[in-house]
Amino acid sequence: QAYVSNDRTDYNTLIPVLEKHKNAFGEILGEVTADSGYCSEKNLLYLKKHKISSYIKLQDHEKRKTRAYTEEIGKYYNMKTQIFEDELYYICHDGRELHHIRTEKKEQAGYTQTFEVYGCSDCSGCRHKEKCLYKYDAEKDAEKNKVMKINEQWEALKEESHGNIQSEKGILNRQIRSIQTEGHFGDIKENDNFRRFNCRTAEKVYKEFMLYAIGRNINKYHRFLHEEIKKFEEKTKEKTA
Repeated sequence: QAYVSNDRTDYNTLIPVLEKHKNAFGEILGEVTADSGYCSEKNLLYLKKHKISSYIKLQDHEKRKTRAYTEEIGKYYNMKTQIFEDELYYICHDGRELHHIRTEKKEQAGYTQTFEVYGCSDCSGCRHKEKCLYKYDAEKDAEKNKVMKINEQWEALKEESHGNIQSEKGILNRQIRSIQTEGHFGDIKENDNFRRFNCRTAEKVYKEFMLYAIGRNINKYHRFLHEEIKKFEEKTKEKTA
């Protein structure tokens, strides 16, 4: 089974591949390990709904390790939270409260994202505006108050996936993926010099790649047989010696 896509990003290719795998083998995978190119709310939500453990690296995986990440005072994840009368609100670096204002929805590629908007009613006199407000201009934004949008479902899914890849199993999975997947891909491009498809249209490209995959598997099987024959010949020589 193979899946061919002309999508420039990896976001929209994960679910079709998993669906194709399920249709071909009649079972759902227990876990998925992938690089940050596949990390999207739609993909992580699909994995969660199908009870597939996500070991997908986040786009900000490396950034999270830096001091700068923890010092961004304008980001919600560096603010304290409080709950009063079942209402969640944030407390900024200056000790001011950001309460829920409204809910917004945004549709992208057929998927709807939900954002919760939080804001401070009065940021006047705050000495942290330059670091807190996005692209702050002292002249134009003197009366501007802090507003931030949070996709709570997306953030929760990311934290769950990040926790998985930080675990001992997650670290091992990422190491195996780097060796098996990237090595295999590099072998195709460098050693087989397969860098460009000769055909056009998705159907023809699919057939071309399937033929290449069949040939590659035959070659691997041939090398396996060659090694087995070599072992057999060596054992035969030892017995007759």
